[in-house]
Amino acid sequence: MDDHKDTNENLPGGEHQQDDSSHQHEHGEQDESDAESDEQRVEQDLLEEEAHPAAESETVLDEQHEHAGHEGEGHDHGSHEGHGEGHGGMHKGHEQMFRRRFFVSTLLSIPVLLYSEMLQEWLGFSVPAFPGSEWINPVFAVIVFAYGGMPFLQMAVPELKDRSPGMMTLISMAITVAFVYSLASVVFPTQSAFFWELVTLIDIMLLGHWIEMRSVRRASSALDELAKLMPDTAERITDDGETEEVPVSELSEGDLVLVRPGASVPADGTVEEGDSDVNESMITGESKPVSKEPGDEVIGGTINGDGSLRVRVGATGEETTLAGIMRLVEEAQQSKSKTQVLADRAAGWLFYVALGAAVVTAIAWTVAVSFDATVIERVVTVLVIACPHALGLAIPLVVAINTSLAARNGMLVRDRIAMEDARNLDAIIFDKTGTLTEGEHGVVDMATVDGVDEDDALGLAAAVESDSEHMIARAIREAADERDLTTPDATAFEAIKGRGVRANVDGNEVYVGGPNLLTQLDSEIPDHLQRFADEAGQNAQTVVYLVRDGELIAAFAMADVIREESFRVVDALHDLGIEVVMLTGDSQDVANAVADELGIDTVFAEVLPEDKDEKVQELQDQGKLVGMVGDGVNDAPALTRADVGIAIGSGTDVAVQSADVILVQNNPMDVVRLVKLSKASYRKMQENIVWAAGYNVFAIPLAAGVLAPIGILLSPAVGALLMSLSTVIVAINAKLLRRVDLSIPELPSGTPATDAQPAD
Repeated sequence: MDDHKDTNENLPGGEHQQDDSSHQHEHGEQDESDAESDEQRVEQDLLEEEAHPAAESETVLDEQHEHAGHEGEGHDHGSHEGHGEGHGGMHKGHEQMFRRRFFVSTLLSIPVLLYSEMLQEWLGFSVPAFPGSEWINPVFAVIVFAYGGMPFLQMAVPELKDRSPGMMTLISMAITVAFVYSLASVVFPTQSAFFWELVTLIDIMLLGHWIEMRSVRRASSALDELAKLMPDTAERITDDGETEEVPVSELSEGDLVLVRPGASVPADGTVEEGDSDVNESMITGESKPVSKEPGDEVIGGTINGDGSLRVRVGATGEETTLAGIMRLVEEAQQSKSKTQVLADRAAGWLFYVALGAAVVTAIAWTVAVSFDATVIERVVTVLVIACPHALGLAIPLVVAINTSLAARNGMLVRDRIAMEDARNLDAIIFDKTGTLTEGEHGVVDMATVDGVDEDDALGLAAAVESDSEHMIARAIREAADERDLTTPDATAFEAIKGRGVRANVDGNEVYVGGPNLLTQLDSEIPDHLQRFADEAGQNAQTVVYLVRDGELIAAFAMADVIREESFRVVDALHDLGIEVVMLTGDSQDVANAVADELGIDTVFAEVLPEDKDEKVQELQDQGKLVGMVGDGVNDAPALTRADVGIAIGSGTDVAVQSADVILVQNNPMDVVRLVKLSKASYRKMQENIVWAAGYNVFAIPLAAGVLAPIGILLSPAVGALLMSLSTVIVAINAKLLRRVDLSIPELPSGTPATDAQPAD
């Protein structure tokens, strides 16, 4: 019979369809067989993935897609439904597998419990006996071991092959010892068998694993939720002005799409027509809708408000902001923190501790009462109580919730270790312009040398700045426009990094730039322009100079307003015991004026972009753990040099390779939230490690029987219950991280703080 007949009905033309009823019957049997085979293959892959949690992400994703395909064939699910389930889908597969095995094993355990003589004696009940009833316990226990216990044995094999025993090895050892001893008791009758303890132990282990997978899947749902943001279809506007509904995957850069009120934006792009408010909270964490008009950028996956928009597509597929965010979230979920590495090592150490305790227990009890069933029971109980099952959940669950909470508040974590280090930062360096200040300059005053008219000087400066997109250039051009000045033509424009710009105007070589430009040109500052610059500096204003043919002829005072949030940020960081440092290319006077107003501790002024990393190194040489906050482009060397590099205001440019953490919004308050979340997450990790492993300090001696002289003994089942209880406590404690307060205190004036967003 054709091995592929179950797929024939999906082939074009149906060439191999059979009408014969017997063949149809064979098809049905083959379908069922193949479905079971697919399910077993998927389950086997899940077990292998559980045993190899450190597999490379690319391989994991490939396997997930393959599994989704198998499920789609076996159950007539659409490929779109199965595709791209991500971590949520993987953990859901684990969860369903352990859930199914738990319920089946529990049902099969009921006869074992009912026909257990020890339980009948303890609980005072009896069940009718019949011929062969003495085989109920061993038969059903073997089935439960083979079905419910086999996953743990399979997952222990890679640990033993890698010579890195862990939790699966301990679980397997415990149930195998109980299983072998109980079977031996059937052939060689002893005082008691462990059949009921064996099945309850397996049931409780399956329950604990099910709870773990369920908790991790729910906490790891950030990727799934992000994937749901992107619509399946878009309304593309054709050349004749009509609209056609097409899959989002068919959109190309340059397409014009219609975004109706209440609809999701299908791709990143620029508004060409229409006005509306767009809800970007799911991407940036900004709770208020953002007004959009022609020329503004929109992000794919955000929700349009009441207006209708026509958007020119700028990026699709893997190039979109949402795709970039998903990549960063995935990297964060897959990366390990220092605490996770410590927990992994602790699991390995605990294996040897448990093994040693079991050996000591066996020797002590053998000496005390001779070798019998009691010795095996004590050894089994020690091994069960020492299982680091909860230890495996302790850190990953906190990491998953941390990542979700950070992403919902506009913090994209690329490096888990950096996120963890943020709690210990001694100093945080802020780039001044656009971070602590609004970054929007305006010409508020000017001075010229004798013989040069102010309008002529301003027009000349606007001409030189005509090809520049720098905020100072825009401010000078706007000032010239306000005066209705006619600017001359400029040629041979050149930007001088960190100093200014130059161009040829009417045959003259003209420069516009800050103090660093004058240093390069070795230009002298006339006395009255120096006084003008000093007064401007005292007023926290930036001074820009105009140089024509080597002669300084004018100076312009530029104002950059301090952001209202900056006051709260500095105060909040001081409350956390963190030194605040400001880094700027502006003059020392301007920098000092801003620093005095904000209460900043240390100021680095007149620093060129290429020298910023040296200032980071200077603080590190003082033994400080340093965080750097910059725009992720000009500040790349400093971000890389810092212990924690934070790119702020990246907007749609989420693929900033130099930063450890990316803050989607241009909001310095998120830096405080980052530190607070880091502290809270680390605290939860430490608490979970204590809950997961610390109880062994008391439980292992108790399981070994140190209180046996006063009649207190733990059975293997009670040991399994205590272990599973620690798993539940760890899960609940990790979920309390969702309640962490990430809000920033209000200003004395009563300006409300921006609300933090909860985790998923």
